[in-house]
Amino acid sequence: MAIRHLPGNEGKILQGIITELCIPQSYQAVYHRSNHDVPMPSVEVISEAVEMLRTVIFPGYFGNSEIRPETMSYHIGSTIDRVFLLFSEQVKRGYCFSCTENNIPTTCEECDVRAQDTTLRFLEKLPEVRRLLVTDVRAAYEGDPAAKSYGEAIFCYPSIYALTNHRIAHELYRLDVPIIPRIISEMAHSRTGIDIHPGATIGEHFFIDHGTGVVIGETTIIKSNVRLYQGVTLGAKSFPLDEKGNPIKGIPRHPIVEEDVIIYSGATILGRITIGRGAEIGGNVWITHDVPPETRVLQEKAVESFFGDGSGI
Repeated sequence: MAIRHLPGNEGKILQGIITELCIPQSYQAVYHRSNHDVPMPSVEVISEAVEMLRTVIFPGYFGNSEIRPETMSYHIGSTIDRVFLLFSEQVKRGYCFSCTENNIPTTCEECDVRAQDTTLRFLEKLPEVRRLLVTDVRAAYEGDPAAKSYGEAIFCYPSIYALTNHRIAHELYRLDVPIIPRIISEMAHSRTGIDIHPGATIGEHFFIDHGTGVVIGETTIIKSNVRLYQGVTLGAKSFPLDEKGNPIKGIPRHPIVEEDVIIYSGATILGRITIGRGAEIGGNVWITHDVPPETRVLQEKAVESFFGDGSGI
């Protein structure tokens, strides 16, 4: 295809770029085409659906802020009906994406039925999702003296925004929905700087203070009444490889954090280790071993050094 409306030399340069980009060997590793010509999941539509769920979970704070108890049923009913339609289509696209990636022969009719059933099962979890988020809001209010009300935590705190996305994404992850949970978690990551893999299991009454730079890996288990501060990493150490040199997927490789633990800013906790109940992890420490219950792990005290007569380190 010739480039039009450009002088000869510029057109030739652009034509050369296009020709090179269209060489099959150059795009094979990054090209996606569905087996059934179904589009990829839409980030925009998934975002719309998640925001609609936010209005259902926290009525009056997002979307229609004038909702009243007497109109609650209409508001939630119409919203859930719309979410069902949006998510059913996006889940189907996720299945089609996975069908392509894993080369699993499945008919479109089977994907349609499966997507609707999965979406219904997901929506059945919304009361429990709200229950958990109520405990998270309480944790934010009770754990931060700067919080003036529950409403301030709901409307303003990045922790609550990220946890709302996570608890939605986690339920979809548990239902084996491909790619959609990760899209939802990355929406929160992009907005808040809090990176929670949708596979992470998080108990009630959880609070991330400030939040920026927090990383929580896929197989992490966090039990109830845990508080993290900014920059905390709950990550994995180096992972084993199979006989072909590829990472072995699905093995537990992230920490278990027991009840009533506090982890301060900048702490890095790696591997399938357990942080015991009631432990307190100080800032900027590096931990790759189990921590017994009721233990405080702190850095060594800073050593004061003095230089004289122009001497240095």
